[in-house]
Amino acid sequence: MAEEAVLGFLEKNEEITDSGQFAAERGIDHQDIANIIKSLHGFKLVDAQDIKRERWVLTEEGKTYAAAGSPEVQVFLAVPPEGISLDELQRKMDPTVFKIGRSQAIKNQWVEMGKQLTRKVQDVDDKVKDLLIRIQDGEVVEPKEIDALKRRKLISPQPWKGYSVRKGPKYAPRRKKFATDLTRENILSCIFESIERLDVNPPCGQKGLTFVFSGDWKDLEFKEYNFSAKGQPVGGGSLHPLLKVRQQIKMIFLQMGFEEMPTNNFVESSFWNFDALFQPQQHPARDSHDTFFLQVPSTTKMLPEDYVERVKHVHEFGGYGSRGYGYEWKREEANKNLLRTHTTAVSSRMLYSLAQKNFVPKKYFSIDRVFRNEAVDRTHLAEFHQIEGLVCDRNLSLGHLIGVLNDFFSRLGMSKLKFKPAYNPYTEPSMEIFSYHEGLEKWVEIGNSGMFRPEMLRPMGLPADVRVIAWGLSLERPTMILYGVDNIRDLFGPKVRTWILVSSRKTLSVASEYKRLVSHFL
Repeated sequence: MAEEAVLGFLEKNEEITDSGQFAAERGIDHQDIANIIKSLHGFKLVDAQDIKRERWVLTEEGKTYAAAGSPEVQVFLAVPPEGISLDELQRKMDPTVFKIGRSQAIKNQWVEMGKQLTRKVQDVDDKVKDLLIRIQDGEVVEPKEIDALKRRKLISPQPWKGYSVRKGPKYAPRRKKFATDLTRENILSCIFESIERLDVNPPCGQKGLTFVFSGDWKDLEFKEYNFSAKGQPVGGGSLHPLLKVRQQIKMIFLQMGFEEMPTNNFVESSFWNFDALFQPQQHPARDSHDTFFLQVPSTTKMLPEDYVERVKHVHEFGGYGSRGYGYEWKREEANKNLLRTHTTAVSSRMLYSLAQKNFVPKKYFSIDRVFRNEAVDRTHLAEFHQIEGLVCDRNLSLGHLIGVLNDFFSRLGMSKLKFKPAYNPYTEPSMEIFSYHEGLEKWVEIGNSGMFRPEMLRPMGLPADVRVIAWGLSLERPTMILYGVDNIRDLFGPKVRTWILVSSRKTLSVASEYKRLVSHFL
């Protein structure tokens, strides 16, 4: 309807001077007219020039007063001829209307204040309502009236865009549909058009077919190809969300000058996973209901014997200021192979290797898979990823740890941190890390940290003044929040949904998104 109106008008007239006025005169929505003009302009059927101006529209408050009347008139009408007390009038009216209307009615000298509020005139005209209705209907209003309504925030400016339209170089009273390809449908269309022109009744009559195959289809007009247009998106591989977030966090570590530790050995001995960390052999984490032990090969045969003896001694008798655990340490327990329960097992190997050379300070990190014998539910799996960072240097203190943590987590978008004392078998002191969540308006836990104990470091052969600060957190929870996944099982195996993989193509900022991630599972 809009297209016929525009092209039909231009067939008999030179120009549409104002598309807004044109639409209003014909009772057509201006947006429909504007869309058609842009389409016709693209096909060069018309030439269109922009018209931009500012118009006034009613605010929500203005719409209310246009319907119910201005506050001052409402107050005037609520005052009876004999007058009324302020308290009684206020009880009868909306508080906002009463407050605005009383002051305006007094200013207009419609009512006066005494012991009661009484009328000074018999009748009033609601000019404000009339002006609002006129603006709503698109009528022109005097500038001084506009200023008065604007000061009262009853109207607001709204930009308006329309067009003036003339015939284009390819103008026609009716838009011709161009073919995009020589398809079966196009050929059949020629057949049916030929049949109509030849007045042949059968839809596939011989005359129609003869006419088509004689060359009528050659007269089809085809739409020009736009070789600059973007084609359909090409499907392809996508990074798994975990790998994407892992890479982003890895870049943060590299920017801070950390080196990545080799974490390719999922199978570890109990010695490196537990004993070297000064974790007692009676610890509950070493039970089969918490840890996956291997049946084949069930034990390791490659441990540094001198280091094993020093670890055994510190467990049984203590040393370096510690009393130890005072139990009989068993080599067969330390030899058991398992799926590593944390990447700190890799940290213990790296620190031992570092101690065998002339000491140089190091900063290490790792992000890789670990395994726990846990019940699988929405927030727990038997395998997940651990993010770990550590700094090894002389005379480090708890202050250094807090400083590094503030730097690391600020790069993740969390600047408000606080720390709470905690217990870990291989760190002392140990701290839980909390960040203030602006959305929840409370402190939430985001990780664990601490300083490795001397009972762990000194048997390795590290100098007495060397300290190691470390911290860790998981990878799955941040990824789940970033991609809107509420079940951790949807990130792995056959339950992974295609939309999760596709959405991983978009760029996600860990720094901007991580602020809201910990609260989801609390």
